[in-house]
Amino acid sequence: MEKLQSLEQFNQLKEDKVVFMFSADWCPDCRVIEPVLPEIMEKFSEYTFIYVDRDEYIDLCAELSVFGIPSFVAFKNGEEAGRFVSKDRKTQEEIEGFLVSLG
Repeated sequence: MEKLQSLEQFNQLKEDKVVFMFSADWCPDCRVIEPVLPEIMEKFSEYTFIYVDRDEYIDLCAELSVFGIPSFVAFKNGEEAGRFVSKDRKTQEEIEGFLVSLG
C-alpha cells in the first residue's frame, strides 16, 4: 500500500476513487489487519488504497475527525463517500462490508 507523501497528494488523490487508511506503526490493532489488506485491496481494486500515518498527519486527522485507528475514509470525485472510523479493532469482514456499502 502506498504511503501518503503530502497534503497536496491527499488533495489530488481524493478526486479519484480512493480509500485512505489511517494507521500508525505503534498501533497493535492496525498490525492485526495488515495480513488481510492485500486480499482486501485485490477484491476492491477499483479503489486506490493509501496508508496515512496518523502521527505524521495529525492535523489532517483532526480535520477529518479521525480520532481512532485503524480507520478508513473513502473519497469519490473529491467528495467523502463513506467512513469506517472508530477506535475498535476491525475484522476483514467489517472492512469489506464497509467497502461494499460504498456502492
